[in-house]
Amino acid sequence: MSEVKVTGLAEAIAEHVEDGMTVALEGFGHLIPFAAAHEIIRQGRRDLTLCRMTPDLVADQMIAAGCVRKLVASFFASGSAGSLHELRRRIERADPEPLEVEEYSHYGMYGRYQAAAAGLPFFPLKSYAGSDLPALNPQIRKVADPYGGPDVHVVPALAPDVTVVHAQRADRFGNVQVWGIVGAIQEVAYAARKVIVTVEEVVDDEVVRSDPNRTLVPAHAVDAVVHCPGGAHPSYVQGHYDRDNAFYREWTAISKDPQLLRSWLQEWVHELPDREAYLERLGEERWQRNAVGERLSGQVDYGRRSA
Repeated sequence: MSEVKVTGLAEAIAEHVEDGMTVALEGFGHLIPFAAAHEIIRQGRRDLTLCRMTPDLVADQMIAAGCVRKLVASFFASGSAGSLHELRRRIERADPEPLEVEEYSHYGMYGRYQAAAAGLPFFPLKSYAGSDLPALNPQIRKVADPYGGPDVHVVPALAPDVTVVHAQRADRFGNVQVWGIVGAIQEVAYAARKVIVTVEEVVDDEVVRSDPNRTLVPAHAVDAVVHCPGGAHPSYVQGHYDRDNAFYREWTAISKDPQLLRSWLQEWVHELPDREAYLERLGEERWQRNAVGERLSGQVDYGRRSA
């Protein structure tokens, strides 16, 4: 019989995330696991290697909280709202301490996850031709084409100790269903040793079976499922809530001021026990600003043997 994997967020982080681990938090603009990141901060994890395509606000917050020793990432920006000023202080001035950084392109990061998911040592890609990144990152190398073509750039496989992602729904066994922008969710899940998934809904088994092609990460790849409505705020979840663009704009002023940033962490992370308390503090009025209307997809008839 399949194992039931539903647990609480605090329990999932306590069991699977340890100091010094390599931890991937993925979700490409969409489905960013902010609640899980806040729980990692709340539990005081240290010396993490944080892996993320587009290390936006969630990276700025975790770095400011002292959780991150090294950042492995691509495209350093606060969504479309400007710089990540905690990250800039660390890189530009080692203030209050240095941060080790390993930079790739988006496709380079995706290729690293894909290689690890497939059990391969590296991933070849052509998009670094003419780029400055190979000169800045010695992990991006060239190998000879065994079929006689020109040399090709490769990136090493990236296998996180733990991957954390957010999704629309899962069943109790950990069959995870996603729609909208999926990014590298499937690849980074298969690449990792352990996988934690926070979801807007834990649904009956029959809901998943009725639409099996929506299952992006199946149960055998998942270690913990956490019911966590609103777990991606201020990013968005297709079909549940929109991106809180006002929050992203507000973050510029917050992150520019180290004291203000630490006060924000105290008020919005350390003083709150869980995501439910976070949403309560956020307030119903602000939450409703990002509400979305219903737009149902079409139905697919999978067919059934009649005899």
